[in-house]
Amino acid sequence: MFLPPRHAEIIELAKLEGRVLVEDLASRFDVTPQTIRKDLNDLCERQLLSRIHGGAVIPSGTQNLEYEQRGKIAAVEKGAIGAAAAALIPDNASLFINIGTTTEAVSQALLKHGRLMIITNNINVANRMRVFTQFEVVIAGGVVRSSDGGIVGEAAVDFIRQFKVDYAVIGVSAIDHDGALLDYDFREVKVAQAIIANARHVILVADATKLERTAPVRIGHLSQVDTFVTDICPSDAIRRICADNEVELIESSLDPEAA
Repeated sequence: MFLPPRHAEIIELAKLEGRVLVEDLASRFDVTPQTIRKDLNDLCERQLLSRIHGGAVIPSGTQNLEYEQRGKIAAVEKGAIGAAAAALIPDNASLFINIGTTTEAVSQALLKHGRLMIITNNINVANRMRVFTQFEVVIAGGVVRSSDGGIVGEAAVDFIRQFKVDYAVIGVSAIDHDGALLDYDFREVKVAQAIIANARHVILVADATKLERTAPVRIGHLSQVDTFVTDICPSDAIRRICADNEVELIESSLDPEAA
């Protein structure tokens, strides 16, 4: 497939960074934002990119982005979300943390906490927190997914069901406009469902780009969580769902301490 040099470079940047923004590209290539918007529209028409507010991402479809690329998407926002979510969890609590780059940001923010019991199916979280003596880290058994270090499958589900914890920190791949929480791997979905069912307080962490993506497997619904922590919520429909179901909505971009 032939691509003009600027289009090819935009695609490579999107693969490297996870997303590209109109203003950044206009500055990089020394062209107008209108020119970049036309470039992005052309690439989207060819299904090489998908538009998001202010830019574009590699299209999700039925396949997830590479884990390292996902970590680069909204990295600053995820850090603020992690800090805001960690602030909700007191010392001496028990909690689940599932797989995801945003839940990993929460685990990073929890390193300043006192004693915690952490049950996780995320090898990356377990490896980060195990070296701190104030944490008791319990890791699920099961199939290790090579793409991201997530532990999935029926063995992981059965393991999670043995616990009843104070908090659950869960991430998702996408949030539909009707409040459906979505993921790509049905095995991970079953683990997430078990986590939701066995926590007293469920904290959903997801940046605003998750509202612009889609995924094929349903985890549950936004009404099943107690707190939704995001960077900003541009969707009036999601705000209504939170209000109607008494889900606390926390926007970290509006919180100077989290930022």
